[in-house]
Amino acid sequence: MGALRKSGEWVNWAGDQRCRPARVLAPRSREELAEAVGAAAAAGERVKVTGSGHSFTEAAMTASTMVRLDALRGVLEADRESGLVKVGAGTVLRDLNEELAGLGLALENMGDIDAQTVAGAISTGTHGTGAGFANISARVEEVEMVLADGSVRTLGAGDPELLRAARIGIGALGALSAVTLRCFPAFTLRREDSAHRLAYVLDHFDEYAGRNDHFELFTFPYSDRALVLERNRTPEAPKPKSRVVAVLNDVLLENWALEAMAATGKAMPRTIPALARFAGLVATGTDNQDRSDRIFVNQRNVRFTEMEYAVPCADGPTAVRRVVEWVRSNRFPVFFPIEVRVAAGDDALLSAAHERDTAYIAVHQYRGMEWRPYFEAVESIMNDYGGRPHWGKRHFQTAATLAPRYPRWAEFQAARDALDPGRVFANSYTERVLG
Repeated sequence: MGALRKSGEWVNWAGDQRCRPARVLAPRSREELAEAVGAAAAAGERVKVTGSGHSFTEAAMTASTMVRLDALRGVLEADRESGLVKVGAGTVLRDLNEELAGLGLALENMGDIDAQTVAGAISTGTHGTGAGFANISARVEEVEMVLADGSVRTLGAGDPELLRAARIGIGALGALSAVTLRCFPAFTLRREDSAHRLAYVLDHFDEYAGRNDHFELFTFPYSDRALVLERNRTPEAPKPKSRVVAVLNDVLLENWALEAMAATGKAMPRTIPALARFAGLVATGTDNQDRSDRIFVNQRNVRFTEMEYAVPCADGPTAVRRVVEWVRSNRFPVFFPIEVRVAAGDDALLSAAHERDTAYIAVHQYRGMEWRPYFEAVESIMNDYGGRPHWGKRHFQTAATLAPRYPRWAEFQAARDALDPGRVFANSYTERVLG
Protein backbone atom coordinates (compact mmCIF):
# COMPACT_ATOMS: atom_id res chain seq x y z
CA MET A 1 0.00 0.00 0.00
CA GLY A 2 1.10 3.58 -0.58
CA ALA A 3 2.01 5.26 2.67
CA LEU A 4 1.98 8.76 4.09
CA ARG A 5 4.89 9.00 6.50
CA LYS A 6 5.05 11.08 9.65
CA SER A 7 7.41 13.44 7.84
CA GLY A 8 4.60 14.26 5.40
CA GLU A 9 6.21 12.37 2.53
CA TRP A 10 3.98 10.10 0.45
CA VAL A 11 5.60 6.92 -0.93
CA ASN A 12 4.11 4.40 -3.35
CA TRP A 13 4.02 0.61 -2.77
CA ALA A 14 7.24 0.02 -4.70
CA GLY A 15 9.04 2.72 -2.73
CA ASP A 16 10.36 4.43 -5.86
CA GLN A 17 7.88 7.31 -6.25
CA ARG A 18 7.81 9.99 -3.57
CA CYS A 19 6.24 13.39 -3.11
CA ARG A 20 5.55 15.86 -0.33
CA PRO A 21 2.02 17.27 -0.63
CA ALA A 22 1.37 20.70 0.82
CA ARG A 23 -1.71 19.24 2.47
CA VAL A 24 -3.45 15.86 2.64
CA LEU A 25 -7.23 15.74 2.96
CA ALA A 26 -9.31 12.72 3.92
CA PRO A 27 -12.99 13.59 3.36
CA ARG A 28 -15.50 11.41 5.17
CA SER A 29 -18.30 11.79 2.64
CA ARG A 30 -19.06 12.84 -0.90
CA GLU A 31 -20.14 16.22 0.41
CA GLU A 32 -16.85 16.75 2.23
CA LEU A 33 -14.99 15.67 -0.91
CA ALA A 34 -16.89 18.21 -2.98
CA GLU A 35 -16.22 20.94 -0.45
CA ALA A 36 -12.51 20.09 -0.28
CA VAL A 37 -12.04 20.01 -4.05
CA GLY A 38 -13.99 23.21 -4.61
CA ALA A 39 -12.06 25.07 -1.92
CA ALA A 40 -8.70 23.92 -3.23
CA ALA A 41 -9.56 24.90 -6.79
CA ALA A 42 -10.86 28.29 -5.68
CA ALA A 43 -7.53 28.88 -3.94
CA GLY A 44 -5.68 28.15 -7.19
CA GLU A 45 -4.38 24.79 -6.03
CA ARG A 46 -4.12 21.58 -7.98
CA VAL A 47 -5.71 18.41 -6.63
CA LYS A 48 -4.61 14.79 -6.97
CA VAL A 49 -6.53 11.83 -5.61
CA THR A 50 -4.49 8.86 -4.46
CA GLY A 51 -5.64 5.29 -4.07
CA SER A 52 -3.51 2.48 -2.68
CA GLY A 53 -0.29 3.68 -4.28
CA HIS A 54 0.13 0.62 -6.48
CA SER A 55 1.00 2.63 -9.58
CA PHE A 56 4.64 2.70 -10.62
CA THR A 57 4.26 6.07 -12.34
CA GLU A 58 3.87 9.59 -10.97
CA ALA A 59 0.11 9.49 -11.61
CA ALA A 60 -0.93 10.36 -8.03
CA MET A 61 1.96 12.62 -7.09
CA THR A 62 1.58 16.28 -6.17
CA ALA A 63 3.23 19.10 -4.27
CA SER A 64 -0.18 20.69 -3.75
CA THR A 65 -3.37 19.06 -2.39
CA MET A 66 -3.59 15.28 -2.08
CA VAL A 67 -6.97 13.69 -1.41
CA ARG A 68 -7.35 10.24 0.09
CA LEU A 69 -10.65 8.40 -0.37
CA ASP A 70 -10.19 5.87 2.44
CA ALA A 71 -13.55 6.74 4.02
CA LEU A 72 -15.52 6.53 0.77
CA ARG A 73 -15.77 2.79 0.67
CA GLY A 74 -18.14 -0.14 0.74
CA VAL A 75 -21.16 -1.26 -1.26
CA LEU A 76 -23.70 1.58 -1.42
CA GLU A 77 -26.37 -0.07 -3.55
CA ALA A 78 -26.72 -3.55 -5.03
CA ASP A 79 -29.22 -5.19 -7.37
CA ARG A 80 -28.56 -8.93 -7.47
CA GLU A 81 -30.87 -9.47 -10.43
CA SER A 82 -29.15 -6.98 -12.74
CA GLY A 83 -25.74 -7.36 -11.15
CA LEU A 84 -25.36 -3.58 -10.84
CA VAL A 85 -23.42 -2.65 -7.72
CA LYS A 86 -22.60 0.91 -6.67
CA VAL A 87 -19.50 1.19 -4.50
CA GLY A 88 -17.53 3.97 -2.88
CA ALA A 89 -14.57 4.92 -5.05
CA GLY A 90 -12.13 4.31 -2.20
CA THR A 91 -13.22 0.69 -1.78
CA VAL A 92 -10.26 -1.68 -1.87
CA LEU A 93 -10.80 -4.56 -4.30
CA ARG A 94 -10.05 -7.12 -1.60
CA ASP A 95 -12.88 -5.77 0.53
CA LEU A 96 -15.19 -5.46 -2.46
CA ASN A 97 -14.69 -9.13 -3.29
CA GLU A 98 -15.77 -10.13 0.22
CA GLU A 99 -18.89 -7.96 0.06
CA LEU A 100 -19.77 -9.26 -3.39
CA ALA A 101 -19.37 -12.85 -2.24
CA GLY A 102 -21.88 -12.14 0.51
CA LEU A 103 -24.30 -11.00 -2.19
CA GLY A 104 -23.67 -14.05 -4.36
CA LEU A 105 -21.87 -11.88 -6.93
CA ALA A 106 -18.35 -11.48 -8.30
CA LEU A 107 -16.26 -9.37 -10.66
CA GLU A 108 -16.09 -10.96 -14.09
CA ASN A 109 -12.31 -10.72 -14.31
CA MET A 110 -9.45 -9.45 -12.16
CA GLY A 111 -5.73 -8.91 -12.14
CA ASP A 112 -3.53 -10.70 -9.63
CA ILE A 113 -3.42 -7.82 -7.14
CA ASP A 114 -6.43 -6.86 -4.99
CA ALA A 115 -4.88 -4.05 -2.95
CA GLN A 116 -5.95 -1.26 -5.34
CA THR A 117 -8.96 0.95 -4.77
CA VAL A 118 -11.79 0.77 -7.27
CA ALA A 119 -11.03 4.34 -8.40
CA GLY A 120 -7.34 3.60 -8.87
CA ALA A 121 -7.93 0.33 -10.68
CA ILE A 122 -10.30 1.73 -13.28
CA SER A 123 -8.46 5.04 -13.69
CA THR A 124 -5.30 3.26 -14.84
CA GLY A 125 -6.91 0.45 -16.85
CA THR A 126 -6.20 -2.45 -14.50
CA HIS A 127 -6.94 -5.76 -16.18
CA GLY A 128 -6.78 -9.49 -15.74
CA THR A 129 -6.37 -12.05 -18.47
CA GLY A 130 -8.69 -13.92 -20.83
CA ALA A 131 -9.22 -13.60 -24.56
CA GLY A 132 -12.97 -13.26 -24.04
CA PHE A 133 -12.81 -10.77 -21.18
CA ALA A 134 -12.02 -7.06 -21.15
CA ASN A 135 -10.51 -4.99 -18.33
CA ILE A 136 -12.34 -3.98 -15.14
CA SER A 137 -13.17 -0.55 -16.57
CA ALA A 138 -15.22 -2.12 -19.36
CA ARG A 139 -17.80 -3.12 -16.75
CA VAL A 140 -18.22 0.40 -15.37
CA GLU A 141 -21.82 1.44 -16.01
CA GLU A 142 -21.77 4.77 -14.20
CA VAL A 143 -19.38 7.05 -12.33
CA GLU A 144 -20.10 9.74 -9.78
CA MET A 145 -17.47 12.46 -10.08
CA VAL A 146 -16.67 15.63 -8.18
CA LEU A 147 -15.58 18.37 -10.58
CA ALA A 148 -13.15 21.20 -9.93
CA ASP A 149 -15.90 23.66 -8.98
CA GLY A 150 -17.14 21.32 -6.26
CA SER A 151 -20.18 20.17 -8.21
CA VAL A 152 -21.06 16.48 -8.44
CA ARG A 153 -21.80 14.96 -11.82
CA THR A 154 -23.00 11.47 -12.63
CA LEU A 155 -21.88 10.06 -15.96
CA GLY A 156 -23.82 7.10 -17.31
CA ALA A 157 -25.94 6.00 -20.25
CA GLY A 158 -27.00 9.59 -20.90
CA ASP A 159 -23.38 10.70 -21.39
CA PRO A 160 -21.85 7.85 -23.40
CA GLU A 161 -18.84 9.79 -24.70
CA LEU A 162 -17.95 11.24 -21.31
CA LEU A 163 -18.43 7.83 -19.69
CA ARG A 164 -16.05 6.24 -22.19
CA ALA A 165 -13.51 8.89 -21.20
CA ALA A 166 -14.10 8.49 -17.46
CA ARG A 167 -13.76 4.71 -17.51
CA ILE A 168 -9.99 5.21 -17.78
CA GLY A 169 -9.37 8.85 -16.90
CA ILE A 170 -5.88 8.66 -15.32
CA GLY A 171 -7.22 10.92 -12.57
CA ALA A 172 -7.26 13.83 -15.01
CA LEU A 173 -11.01 14.50 -15.24
CA GLY A 174 -12.24 14.80 -11.67
CA ALA A 175 -12.36 13.06 -8.30
CA LEU A 176 -14.39 9.86 -8.39
CA SER A 177 -16.67 9.45 -5.40
CA ALA A 178 -18.61 6.33 -6.44
CA VAL A 179 -18.60 3.79 -9.26
CA THR A 180 -21.35 1.48 -10.49
CA LEU A 181 -20.00 -1.86 -11.73
CA ARG A 182 -21.77 -4.63 -13.58
CA CYS A 183 -21.07 -7.77 -11.60
CA PHE A 184 -21.94 -11.42 -12.25
CA PRO A 185 -23.23 -14.43 -10.33
CA ALA A 186 -20.47 -15.84 -8.13
CA PHE A 187 -18.47 -18.60 -9.79
CA THR A 188 -15.72 -21.10 -9.09
CA LEU A 189 -12.44 -21.25 -10.99
CA ARG A 190 -10.07 -24.15 -11.37
CA ARG A 191 -6.41 -23.16 -11.76
CA GLU A 192 -3.88 -25.51 -13.31
CA ASP A 193 -0.21 -24.54 -13.56
CA SER A 194 2.22 -26.43 -15.75
CA ALA A 195 5.75 -25.89 -17.04
CA HIS A 196 6.64 -26.20 -20.74
CA ARG A 197 9.30 -25.14 -23.18
CA LEU A 198 8.92 -21.42 -23.86
CA ALA A 199 9.26 -21.93 -27.62
CA TYR A 200 6.38 -24.41 -27.58
CA VAL A 201 4.08 -22.10 -25.59
CA LEU A 202 4.78 -19.13 -27.88
CA ASP A 203 4.28 -21.29 -30.99
CA HIS A 204 0.88 -22.36 -29.61
CA PHE A 205 -0.01 -19.03 -28.01
CA ASP A 206 -3.35 -18.67 -29.82
CA GLU A 207 -4.37 -22.19 -28.84
CA TYR A 208 -3.67 -21.58 -25.17
CA ALA A 209 -5.52 -18.28 -25.24
CA GLY A 210 -8.46 -19.76 -27.13
CA ARG A 211 -9.09 -22.85 -25.04
CA ASN A 212 -8.88 -21.22 -21.61
CA ASP A 213 -11.12 -18.69 -19.94
CA HIS A 214 -8.04 -17.07 -18.40
CA PHE A 215 -4.52 -17.82 -19.66
CA GLU A 216 -1.14 -16.31 -18.82
CA LEU A 217 2.50 -17.28 -18.85
CA PHE A 218 5.61 -16.38 -16.90
CA THR A 219 9.15 -16.87 -18.13
CA PHE A 220 12.52 -15.89 -16.72
CA PRO A 221 14.54 -14.14 -19.46
CA TYR A 222 17.48 -16.55 -19.11
CA SER A 223 15.32 -19.68 -18.95
CA ASP A 224 14.01 -21.69 -21.89
CA ARG A 225 10.95 -22.74 -19.92
CA ALA A 226 7.64 -21.04 -19.18
CA LEU A 227 5.11 -21.51 -16.41
CA VAL A 228 1.61 -21.59 -17.90
CA LEU A 229 -1.39 -20.65 -15.75
CA GLU A 230 -4.77 -21.86 -16.99
CA ARG A 231 -7.89 -20.81 -15.12
CA ASN A 232 -11.32 -22.04 -16.14
CA ARG A 233 -14.85 -21.84 -14.79
CA THR A 234 -16.28 -24.99 -13.25
CA PRO A 235 -19.72 -25.83 -11.87
CA GLU A 236 -18.07 -27.61 -8.95
CA ALA A 237 -17.90 -26.11 -5.49
CA PRO A 238 -14.75 -24.39 -4.22
CA LYS A 239 -12.11 -26.60 -2.63
CA PRO A 240 -9.83 -24.12 -0.83
CA LYS A 241 -6.24 -25.06 -0.09
CA SER A 242 -5.43 -25.85 3.50
CA ARG A 243 -3.73 -23.09 5.48
CA VAL A 244 -0.48 -25.05 5.51
CA VAL A 245 -0.47 -25.56 1.74
CA ALA A 246 -1.40 -21.93 1.15
CA VAL A 247 1.50 -20.71 3.29
CA LEU A 248 3.88 -23.14 1.59
CA ASN A 249 2.90 -22.10 -1.94
CA ASP A 250 2.00 -18.43 -1.58
CA VAL A 251 4.48 -17.32 1.06
CA LEU A 252 7.47 -19.63 0.99
CA LEU A 253 7.69 -20.51 -2.71
CA GLU A 254 6.16 -17.53 -4.51
CA ASN A 255 7.54 -14.85 -2.18
CA TRP A 256 10.31 -16.01 0.15
CA ALA A 257 12.15 -18.07 -2.49
CA LEU A 258 11.69 -15.35 -5.12
CA GLU A 259 12.99 -12.71 -2.70
CA ALA A 260 16.00 -14.85 -1.79
CA MET A 261 16.99 -15.51 -5.41
CA ALA A 262 16.36 -11.93 -6.50
CA ALA A 263 18.45 -10.58 -3.62
CA THR A 264 21.24 -13.01 -4.51
CA GLY A 265 21.13 -11.82 -8.10
CA LYS A 266 21.26 -8.20 -6.97
CA ALA A 267 24.33 -8.88 -4.84
CA MET A 268 26.02 -11.08 -7.46
CA PRO A 269 24.69 -10.18 -10.94
CA ARG A 270 26.82 -12.85 -12.62
CA THR A 271 24.67 -15.51 -10.95
CA ILE A 272 21.41 -14.28 -12.50
CA PRO A 273 21.41 -16.48 -15.65
CA ALA A 274 22.02 -19.60 -13.55
CA LEU A 275 19.42 -18.55 -10.97
CA ALA A 276 16.87 -17.92 -13.71
CA ARG A 277 17.49 -21.30 -15.32
CA PHE A 278 17.15 -22.95 -11.91
CA ALA A 279 13.90 -21.07 -11.20
CA GLY A 280 12.55 -22.17 -14.58
CA LEU A 281 13.34 -25.79 -13.79
CA VAL A 282 11.80 -25.83 -10.32
CA ALA A 283 8.57 -24.08 -11.43
CA THR A 284 6.19 -27.02 -11.35
CA GLY A 285 2.53 -27.65 -11.87
CA THR A 286 -0.10 -27.13 -9.18
CA ASP A 287 -3.87 -27.38 -9.14
CA ASN A 288 -6.31 -25.29 -7.14
CA GLN A 289 -10.07 -24.76 -7.16
CA ASP A 290 -11.72 -21.94 -5.26
CA ARG A 291 -13.89 -18.84 -5.35
CA SER A 292 -13.02 -16.78 -8.42
CA ASP A 293 -11.30 -13.85 -6.71
CA ARG A 294 -9.14 -16.19 -4.63
CA ILE A 295 -7.93 -17.87 -7.83
CA PHE A 296 -7.35 -14.59 -9.68
CA VAL A 297 -5.32 -13.01 -6.88
CA ASN A 298 -1.80 -13.87 -5.77
CA GLN A 299 0.07 -12.66 -2.71
CA ARG A 300 2.81 -10.20 -3.72
CA ASN A 301 5.30 -9.29 -1.02
CA VAL A 302 8.50 -8.90 -3.05
CA ARG A 303 8.99 -5.27 -4.10
CA PHE A 304 9.82 -4.39 -7.70
CA THR A 305 9.18 -1.82 -10.40
CA GLU A 306 7.31 -2.65 -13.59
CA MET A 307 6.59 -1.70 -17.19
CA GLU A 308 3.70 -3.22 -19.14
CA TYR A 309 2.75 -2.77 -22.78
CA ALA A 310 -0.33 -3.76 -24.76
CA VAL A 311 0.22 -4.90 -28.36
CA PRO A 312 -2.10 -6.55 -30.89
CA CYS A 313 -2.61 -10.14 -29.77
CA ALA A 314 -1.10 -11.57 -32.94
CA ASP A 315 2.17 -9.72 -32.26
CA GLY A 316 2.51 -10.89 -28.66
CA PRO A 317 4.70 -13.99 -29.17
CA THR A 318 7.13 -12.19 -31.49
CA ALA A 319 7.46 -9.26 -29.10
CA VAL A 320 8.19 -11.63 -26.20
CA ARG A 321 10.88 -13.41 -28.21
CA ARG A 322 12.52 -10.08 -28.98
CA VAL A 323 12.55 -9.04 -25.32
CA VAL A 324 14.19 -12.31 -24.30
CA GLU A 325 16.71 -11.98 -27.12
CA TRP A 326 17.62 -8.43 -26.04
CA VAL A 327 18.19 -9.44 -22.42
CA ARG A 328 20.41 -12.35 -23.38
CA SER A 329 22.40 -10.59 -26.09
CA ASN A 330 23.07 -7.65 -23.77
CA ARG A 331 23.59 -9.88 -20.73
CA PHE A 332 21.41 -7.48 -18.79
CA PRO A 333 21.09 -8.40 -15.10
CA VAL A 334 17.38 -9.07 -14.66
CA PHE A 335 16.06 -12.03 -12.71
CA PHE A 336 12.37 -11.17 -12.46
CA PRO A 337 10.08 -12.97 -14.92
CA ILE A 338 8.29 -11.63 -17.98
CA GLU A 339 4.51 -11.95 -17.66
CA VAL A 340 2.22 -12.32 -20.67
CA ARG A 341 -1.58 -12.03 -20.59
CA VAL A 342 -4.40 -11.52 -23.09
CA ALA A 343 -7.59 -9.46 -23.09
CA ALA A 344 -10.51 -8.60 -25.31
CA GLY A 345 -10.79 -5.16 -26.82
CA ASP A 346 -13.04 -2.50 -25.27
CA ASP A 347 -14.31 0.99 -25.99
CA ALA A 348 -12.76 3.17 -23.25
CA LEU A 349 -11.09 6.04 -25.11
CA LEU A 350 -7.69 5.63 -23.44
CA SER A 351 -7.78 1.89 -22.88
CA ALA A 352 -4.60 0.08 -23.82
CA ALA A 353 -6.93 -2.48 -25.41
CA HIS A 354 -9.06 0.13 -27.20
CA GLU A 355 -10.82 -1.56 -30.13
CA ARG A 356 -8.31 -4.40 -30.44
CA ASP A 357 -7.76 -7.80 -28.87
CA THR A 358 -4.59 -7.46 -26.89
CA ALA A 359 -1.53 -9.21 -25.54
CA TYR A 360 -0.11 -7.55 -22.43
CA ILE A 361 3.62 -7.98 -21.88
CA ALA A 362 4.96 -6.97 -18.47
CA VAL A 363 8.60 -6.73 -17.44
CA HIS A 364 9.86 -6.22 -13.91
CA GLN A 365 13.04 -5.35 -12.10
CA TYR A 366 13.84 -6.13 -8.47
CA ARG A 367 13.90 -3.18 -6.07
CA GLY A 368 17.13 -1.22 -6.05
CA MET A 369 18.46 -2.65 -9.31
CA GLU A 370 19.03 -0.71 -12.51
CA TRP A 371 15.91 -0.84 -14.65
CA ARG A 372 16.02 2.04 -17.11
CA PRO A 373 18.12 0.52 -19.95
CA TYR A 374 15.98 -2.63 -19.85
CA PHE A 375 12.69 -0.74 -19.88
CA GLU A 376 13.88 1.63 -22.62
CA ALA A 377 14.81 -1.34 -24.80
CA VAL A 378 11.46 -3.04 -24.14
CA GLU A 379 9.59 0.15 -24.99
CA SER A 380 11.52 0.45 -28.26
CA ILE A 381 10.45 -3.09 -29.17
CA MET A 382 6.81 -2.40 -28.26
CA ASN A 383 6.83 0.78 -30.33
CA ASP A 384 7.28 -1.38 -33.43
CA TYR A 385 3.85 -2.91 -32.79
CA GLY A 386 2.00 0.29 -31.88
CA GLY A 387 2.31 -0.65 -28.21
CA ARG A 388 0.25 1.23 -25.66
CA PRO A 389 1.57 1.54 -22.10
CA HIS A 390 -0.33 0.59 -19.00
CA TRP A 391 -1.17 3.97 -17.41
CA GLY A 392 -0.09 2.87 -13.95
CA LYS A 393 3.27 1.39 -14.95
CA ARG A 394 6.55 2.89 -16.06
CA HIS A 395 6.99 4.20 -19.58
CA PHE A 396 8.69 7.07 -21.36
CA GLN A 397 5.96 8.15 -23.78
CA THR A 398 4.66 11.68 -24.22
CA ALA A 399 1.40 13.10 -25.53
CA ALA A 400 3.03 13.52 -28.96
CA THR A 401 4.04 9.85 -29.19
CA LEU A 402 0.82 8.53 -27.65
CA ALA A 403 -1.80 10.46 -29.62
CA PRO A 404 -1.38 8.46 -32.88
CA ARG A 405 -1.91 5.19 -30.99
CA TYR A 406 -5.42 6.02 -29.79
CA PRO A 407 -8.02 6.44 -32.56
CA ARG A 408 -10.21 8.62 -30.32
CA TRP A 409 -7.52 10.66 -28.62
CA ALA A 410 -9.15 13.96 -29.63
CA GLU A 411 -12.44 12.91 -28.04
CA PHE A 412 -10.72 12.27 -24.71
CA GLN A 413 -9.14 15.71 -24.89
CA ALA A 414 -12.57 17.20 -25.57
CA ALA A 415 -13.94 15.39 -22.51
CA ARG A 416 -11.08 16.76 -20.43
CA ASP A 417 -11.80 20.28 -21.66
CA ALA A 418 -15.45 19.84 -20.71
CA LEU A 419 -14.88 18.35 -17.26
CA ASP A 420 -11.65 20.02 -16.10
CA PRO A 421 -11.00 23.06 -18.30
CA GLY A 422 -8.78 24.67 -15.66
CA ARG A 423 -6.61 21.52 -15.31
CA VAL A 424 -7.12 21.42 -11.56
CA PHE A 425 -6.56 17.64 -11.63
CA ALA A 426 -3.31 17.84 -13.61
CA ASN A 427 0.22 17.09 -12.45
CA SER A 428 3.57 16.53 -14.13
CA TYR A 429 2.53 13.04 -15.25
CA THR A 430 -0.68 14.12 -16.96
CA GLU A 431 1.15 17.05 -18.54
CA ARG A 432 3.66 14.64 -20.04
CA VAL A 433 1.24 12.00 -21.27
CA LEU A 434 -1.82 14.12 -22.10
CA GLY A 435 -0.32 17.50 -22.91
